Amino acid sequence: MELLYISAAFLAGFIALRCKLPPLVGFLVAGFVLNSFGFQSTPALTTLADLGVTLLLFTIGLKLDVKTLLNKEVWGGATLHNLLSTALFTLFLLVLKQLGLTMFAEMALSQLVLIGFALSFSSTVFAIKLLQEKGELNAKYGTVAIGILVMQDIFAVVFLTISSGKVPEITALGLFALPLLRPLLYKILDKAGHGEILVLYAVMLALVAGAGLFEIVGMKPDLGALLLGMLMAGHPKASEMAKSLFNFKELLLVCFFLNIGLAESPTLNGLLMALVLMLLLPLKGIIYYAVFHLCRYRVRTSMLATLTLFNYSEFGLIVGGVAYKMGLLPGTFLVAMAMAVSLSFLLAAPLNSMSHKLYTEAAKRLKEFDPDRLNCNDKLIDLGNASILILGMGRIGSGAYDELENRYGKQIIGVETRRESVELHRHQERNVIHGDATDPDFWERVISNHRIQLILLAMPNGQANIYALDQLKSRQFQGKIAAIAKYNDDETQLHQQGIDAAFNIYNEAGSGFARDVCDHLQPQITPLKMY
Repeated sequence: MELLYISAAFLAGFIALRCKLPPLVGFLVAGFVLNSFGFQSTPALTTLADLGVTLLLFTIGLKLDVKTLLNKEVWGGATLHNLLSTALFTLFLLVLKQLGLTMFAEMALSQLVLIGFALSFSSTVFAIKLLQEKGELNAKYGTVAIGILVMQDIFAVVFLTISSGKVPEITALGLFALPLLRPLLYKILDKAGHGEILVLYAVMLALVAGAGLFEIVGMKPDLGALLLGMLMAGHPKASEMAKSLFNFKELLLVCFFLNIGLAESPTLNGLLMALVLMLLLPLKGIIYYAVFHLCRYRVRTSMLATLTLFNYSEFGLIVGGVAYKMGLLPGTFLVAMAMAVSLSFLLAAPLNSMSHKLYTEAAKRLKEFDPDRLNCNDKLIDLGNASILILGMGRIGSGAYDELENRYGKQIIGVETRRESVELHRHQERNVIHGDATDPDFWERVISNHRIQLILLAMPNGQANIYALDQLKSRQFQGKIAAIAKYNDDETQLHQQGIDAAFNIYNEAGSGFARDVCDHLQPQITPLKMY
């Protein structure tokens, strides 16, 4: 059975990929097709799907800045959207009931409110998958969307806890001591190396220390995985840990999307109700955009974040399932909700694939805020009077900064992705700002500065330097560009794309080492005589 599921998922995902759609669209379609032939989900598939979601939330936590959740735009925006969408969805469904629509005729107001609440959530799994596939997880709109999703997950957990009547065990108070274990967890991570032990440690943290521990004390397991990830986020190897889980997690998430299609048998009444619920989806997007606009985000940030969240959530299915078990909702609604979630994924996937094109068209009609009125976290980036820009302020970038400052004075600016590193550089009196040169949003926010004459691409990831070069070329930068490269093929690709100078750091390190030895030690070596 599982072999058939794997084959169907691969075939459908491959076709979707060749059609320039996210593979998850294919996985959903595969689930629907299998379901139509009478196949159902299996306990093994469900278990693997749950593990995939747990690992996904853990990796989100590894990349999540807690300060993001404390921004009023995040918690306030999520709360406002939840209240508005629940109220407007309830009103819409109430109108349909008054019009005599059969499927809502026997539902009480409390049931309609519950449906509105369930529909207010967006899918964390779907959104993160899209952001990862687009390489924009760290874009401003991506971090805003993730913050909203995390808050929605918290709302769902609160609801499930209250509705189930299950009070966490008294031992749950011991979870407040978890931060005290951080030094020990960090020390283990320092010693875990870079291979299979690192992957195994990450899985243990997510499934045992996170999900398992929270389940024991009566808390939601997925929340535990998320919080453990956030606990580990401050470690320098947190990013490496997240990358080590990537392929394993992606494979398990195939089961998640396949499982959605296999979950419920479609019926005509369920399909009709799902289509009615799909009519609410544009309203949901409008509310998202209005909330982001109210927070004074740029049009680009507001629109792309809205498209990322333009779907229904698997959490809605969970909320509906709990309500069904309590007798608050009819079973037909679960079928309709499952189909609506799947249809929203099928609609949102191609829209997000075209998100930048849609923004380009919409930006012609939507009014932008004045630069001085923009949200402080989404302001334009002014490079000032600098004439030299260094992208990547690691050891190589810092060394280049100091050398160029000795030669040309205070006309250099550096860009670094890690906020703590930015603060350290500023403490050392270097002119460094926070930014990610691999993020298209960074280049959208940079104010055109014709003073920049030289750009050094000093990021340790060769593909990041190549991507930044593409961005500069697409914006017709007229100055000189130099980059570092670790491998010969990276150096070749840089030259093919028109780099002015590329330096292989291993070759340069070897020749630099020899020069330094000769300059400082002055060895007296007698040249060999040739006979």
